[in-house]
Amino acid sequence: MKIAIRYYSETGNTAKLAEAISNVTNAKALTIDNPLIENVDILFLGSSVYYSSAPKKMKTFIKNINVKVGTVVNFSTASIMKSTYNSVKRQILAKNINMSTREFHCKGSWAAFYEARPNDKDLNNCREFAKQILIEQKNKNY
Repeated sequence: MKIAIRYYSETGNTAKLAEAISNVTNAKALTIDNPLIENVDILFLGSSVYYSSAPKKMKTFIKNINVKVGTVVNFSTASIMKSTYNSVKRQILAKNINMSTREFHCKGSWAAFYEARPNDKDLNNCREFAKQILIEQKNKNY
């Protein structure tokens, strides 16, 4: 199973989740400045909420995907807003790529909000989430 991890993180919160997923999947967590160059079964795609949506750079990354992607799995952080799932989903479905109905989202620290988040518990939950995604994908392929 080929796995890729791409993320956009201005404050480092989403980068922490990407590294947690990397620990489980053994795929290198790379920023969205690194385009996909080969087909993947699972693309873990992460960012935070900016202006009530996924950031423009994430939308550009998705628009420029030109390899086969089996399923995109969203992960995100935000201090106030809900996740980036719906925003990313619209972009992914426009590319005719499958979007997992599951996602991982947790609070991220910003200014005085949710200091020290994601914390160890969040990171452990993220690793467990990634393990479950791998199990589900493996069972799907049998």
